[in-house]
Order: sequence, then C-alpha cells, then structure tokens
Amino acid sequence: MKSRVLSLALALVLALLAGCGTGGDVSSSPDLSQPPATSASGEEPFVFTRDNLPRLDGSTSMVPLARSLCAVLLGEDPDQVDDLVQFSRTTQSYRNLMDGQADLLLAAAPAPEVAGELEADGSWLTTPFAADALVFVVNADNPVDNLTAEQVRQIYTGEITNWSQVGGEDLDIVPFQRNPGAGSQTIFESVVMDGLEPMDPPAAWTADSMSGLLEAVREYDNSPAAIGYTVYYYANDMEMARGLKVLSIDGVAPSAGTIRSGEYPFLTSYYVSVAKDAPADSPARILYDWVLGPDGQRLAEEMGYVPVSGEGAAA
Repeated sequence: MKSRVLSLALALVLALLAGCGTGGDVSSSPDLSQPPATSASGEEPFVFTRDNLPRLDGSTSMVPLARSLCAVLLGEDPDQVDDLVQFSRTTQSYRNLMDGQADLLLAAAPAPEVAGELEADGSWLTTPFAADALVFVVNADNPVDNLTAEQVRQIYTGEITNWSQVGGEDLDIVPFQRNPGAGSQTIFESVVMDGLEPMDPPAAWTADSMSGLLEAVREYDNSPAAIGYTVYYYANDMEMARGLKVLSIDGVAPSAGTIRSGEYPFLTSYYVSVAKDAPADSPARILYDWVLGPDGQRLAEEMGYVPVSGEGAAA
C-alpha cells in the first residue's frame, strides 16, 4: 500500500519535472491537490499532510530533491513548500537530528566529530542513497585543464604555489577553501587530502557558502589565479559553475558516468538518516524506505543526482 502511494508520488514528480524541463508551466502539470485513490483492497492509503510530514533537514545541495518530494506528497506547487526545506547545512542538520529538531535528513557525509557522535549514540540509521563527487574549478581563462590528484594535494598543502608548476601561466595560485564544518569542506578533507593537513587559508580565501566560493574563484583579482571546489551536482545540474572551468583529475572528467563507475577519483555520497526506533508505519520510516527503494533512486536520477543502486535507471 505504501509503495503504491509513493509510486504515484514519483509519477507526479516526473510529470512536474517534464513540464519544467520543457519550459512548461507548473499549472499545466497533473492536479497535485487530490489525494491518491484507495488501494485495491479498499484500505485507505497513507497520505502525507503538513501535519504528518517528517520534519526535514540536510545539506543545501539536497534542497531541490526535498522540494520535489514535498511538492508532490502534499499536492502543492514547489514554490509553496519552501518553508519546509529551510535546510540548516550539513553539520547543523545532524546536530538538529540528534537534538530532536528534525525527523529525517538528506545530507552529505557528516564531519568526523559528528560521525563519531552519531556512532557513539547508536540511535540513527544513516544510509547512502546517491553518489556525488568533489570537483575543482578555475577561472575560464586559466589554460590548465587537468590536474593529478597529487598536484591538487600539493596545491592545498602549499608545496605547489605557482600555476607554471602544473603547466599554466607564471601566476601565484590562490587556493580557496570552505569554512570549517561545511559539507564540501568535510568531503575535501576526507576524500581529497588523504590524511594530509591543508594549509590554513587567510580569511579572504575562505568562503562560507558554495555559491560564495564559486563567485570568488570566478572574480578573483580579474585573473585566473584562483582555484576552488564544490560538489558535482551543484556545479553541473544547478549550473552554478557557469563562467568557470571544471578540471579533469588524473585525466578523468567528472560526469554522471564516471561518478557511477568510480573512475573519477574524488567520490562521496549523500545520506538519508532517520531514528532506528522509528516505527515501520511512521511517516519518517516510510519516507526513509522509499528514498532507498527503486522509486527513490529513480527520482534521484531524474533530479540530476547519481543513484547508488542503479535501480533508478532501470525503473
């Protein structure tokens, strides 16, 4: 019964996405205000409402997916559900889950200290549902197209300081980082630096948002001196890397295909998290199970994320 309801929700999501993708008006999409029909057995199916919808939180890069979920489950226009997806960013969202201020997270990997707290508490199910990658960007005028993983690490430890050392111009490298605790900073330190300590950047080389970092790299000193990073989804599917060049790493360009195959080196995951003791028939657990199932994987793929199971592509 739950599967039937959520399959219908997925069909409505895809219809809505198709309308938006072709420039269609949301108003031309199927009527989302009507509840699903009763099941074949005559039982009244579970219906999400604003009163029973799990309190969601997570990473800012998960907001588009969360908006689509809320829109179809509640039968509202996507613009009407913004109040339900005021996500607190990665680290704070996990804090909110542990403090009882959220019921379900869609988030990047937690920072090590937060991961340790989750594990020590032992109360949470945290499962990867989509893959992503950390990508490196430079100004479009920078002639460098590729770096090795080792060169990236040497740039961020301060061993490589000039673009001429990696095939570029004789220009000092300005390596931007995110603020401590940011999801992309956690990914950078765990999957890129490989145990090495990155240099402590000046305050002017630290951005407190992904959009801020990309803008800083794009505009720094009207020169191609800067380098920075973000997640693939944010750069590609949200088109936030316009005017920037996304670098290949070890000769491999980041794409959905190279992320899914594992060929691109700097891989990470998005996680769905819920309390272990959430009853099987609770809204939080219903939504958690669905995100990990074939329909959830298909939705992740339709929204531009890379599903971890491959079930989305086959659905």
